[in-house]
Amino acid sequence: MVFALLEKFEDGMESTRLQKLMFLLTRMQKEPSYDFVPYRYGCYSYSLKADLAAMVKHDWLLESEKTYRLNLKKKYYNELTSTDKQFVNETFELYGKMKTDVITKHTYINFPYYATNSIIADRILPEKFFERVENARPNDESKALFTIGYEGISLEEYLNRLLKNNVHLLIDVRRNPLSQKFGFSKRTLSSFCSRLGIEYIHIPDVGIDSSKRSELNTQEDYDLLFNDYKETVLKETIESQNFILGLLEKHRRIALTCFEADTCQCHRTHLAEKLHKSSNFEYDLKHI
Repeated sequence: MVFALLEKFEDGMESTRLQKLMFLLTRMQKEPSYDFVPYRYGCYSYSLKADLAAMVKHDWLLESEKTYRLNLKKKYYNELTSTDKQFVNETFELYGKMKTDVITKHTYINFPYYATNSIIADRILPEKFFERVENARPNDESKALFTIGYEGISLEEYLNRLLKNNVHLLIDVRRNPLSQKFGFSKRTLSSFCSRLGIEYIHIPDVGIDSSKRSELNTQEDYDLLFNDYKETVLKETIESQNFILGLLEKHRRIALTCFEADTCQCHRTHLAEKLHKSSNFEYDLKHI
């Protein structure tokens, strides 16, 4: 979709403009090519930015002064489905001649959630539209413990779940916080969270050693693993568990994170349930 859209702009597109147009294009798609988060200048996709960098590295795109221009002879627009061709055409026809600041204002007005972290929204929007942005900002401050896995979802969808639940602190409970999936290794995940105002901390000793995670083929295999986890790790890490409870008291809304999407197949669920049984635990426990 990126190549096809850029084919419409022979002189290339500036980075912010490309992000905004891809956002508007994906709003038309049933299954968006990219997800976006609310960032400093509105809707932004870290995954799109990473793909653009890879395209430049492979000489498929030329980049100069934050402007991207195609460096390919092949026409990818011709390979799109008729529906996606229509989306590209509509995006170009509706917004192709708009200036970037007008497109930005348009996205803020029509998609106020994505302007909630903007540093310019209050300046470019009339008061009544800025109020919509303020109202779209998650503001629940009741104490809650969340758990979240990143299996099967994009980095942006993951971050949006944290943002929409107003999570203040993300606690990584993986023993080894590495991932081949973009954005989920310790350093990058910490950086992306920080950019959105979410603190990050890694507590490895409440995780499960990777050597114990082999040959997990059935739910029964997982149940045996977690029985061992409860009898060993959870009994040996009381200090870390108390530390997490202290962080919950301090930050009010925190999330435990690991890989698995299915809560029945991840140790974070058993850690959360152990914390929930603490005598002074008076908060909601939610899986997001």
